[in-house]
Amino acid sequence: MALFLTEAEVLDLLSMDRALQCVEASFVAQAVKTVANRPRERILLSRVSLNYMAGALAEPRRMGIKIYTVGREGARFLLLLFDTETGRMLALIQADHLGRMRTGAASGIATKFLARPEASRVGLIGTGRQGRTQLEAVAKVRRLQQVKAFSRDRIRLLGFCREMQERLDVAVEPAASAEEAARFGEIVITATPAKLPVLCGGWLQPGAHVNAIGANMADRRELDDAALSRVGLITVDSIEQSRKESGDLIQGFAHLGQRWEEVVELHSVVTGKHPGRSTQEQITLFKSHGIALWDVAVAADVYQRALGAGIGKQLGID
Repeated sequence: MALFLTEAEVLDLLSMDRALQCVEASFVAQAVKTVANRPRERILLSRVSLNYMAGALAEPRRMGIKIYTVGREGARFLLLLFDTETGRMLALIQADHLGRMRTGAASGIATKFLARPEASRVGLIGTGRQGRTQLEAVAKVRRLQQVKAFSRDRIRLLGFCREMQERLDVAVEPAASAEEAARFGEIVITATPAKLPVLCGGWLQPGAHVNAIGANMADRRELDDAALSRVGLITVDSIEQSRKESGDLIQGFAHLGQRWEEVVELHSVVTGKHPGRSTQEQITLFKSHGIALWDVAVAADVYQRALGAGIGKQLGID
């Protein structure tokens, strides 16, 4: 019998600490090639899109597919989790919260391995739900002293700052502009739906680390050419997926004459195959798109925790 887990149940079962552990383990598995990952595919219609991505992990023996729709009423996410030995469906999981947590955790892992050890100031551009989990994850891997956040919606920005300051016990202040937030940050996060760049290269301080997570379509980008040109190390979750989705890199490389051979998958840094940051002054980038491996890794953990706690509803599916 498959287990059905609601958003509220996933919220109770999944902490950022667990998400960080699961996502880091998935990077290790990716490095030793005990995984399969299929990049996102999209069916784009006039009013709604259907998006799907799939992955598998040898340990734990789990595979899954995430399917979601995006339309005027918002987005709806479902993840189907299967056993790789039997093919049996184990769980059907509502996956909005799960997706935001795994995306935040991936940026946390990138920050852990790429940001300077003493980095303690964050500049955040974008204060939606993704911004919350991004900041929470970074706060788990660095001892933050202060955050400056920017959003074009002033009311939402002030509410975000109050909420996250209370949650993290760190000073979170509104910035007057994206530039102010970026210039402030030793760690800079962009988490926006922007189609045009929101981060300019001249705003980045030497030695900054950037997590760019908002643009995952070829016709969108968050970093301008100057920002990309200043980055000394570009890391991504999947080069295959980046070639399809990363407007930041696709457009930037076309303008700058850079090559994909310069791009490093983050798992190589996590496992020590690539040295990562080379100097204190080097600017590093993690261009995140969100891959199915993270979804499967986190969903597998949530499923096991649900079984242990007796949470969820049994479905008549075997």
